[in-house]
Amino acid sequence: MNQEPDYVPPQVVILPNGRMTPDNAALYLGIAAKTLAMKRCDGTGPKFTKVGGRVFYSKKALDEWMDEHGEFSSTSQARVHQQMED
Repeated sequence: MNQEPDYVPPQVVILPNGRMTPDNAALYLGIAAKTLAMKRCDGTGPKFTKVGGRVFYSKKALDEWMDEHGEFSSTSQARVHQQMED
């Protein structure tokens, strides 16, 4: 029998200094990385920092942005956010 492996959802990785890469920040927020990049460019996204030309987000900035911009729009957003809180 051909058995498919169980689905393992992606995990958000927070760096030791508390920052996240844009891909992990997007996963944490439950949005596409490209959407987060567009929000960064037009000034409607969460606060970010640049270090050596690379973009990083803090969990605190992401949580504050989410609080300011309303409720979760999907159960996947709420699930990822809850997993990070636990």
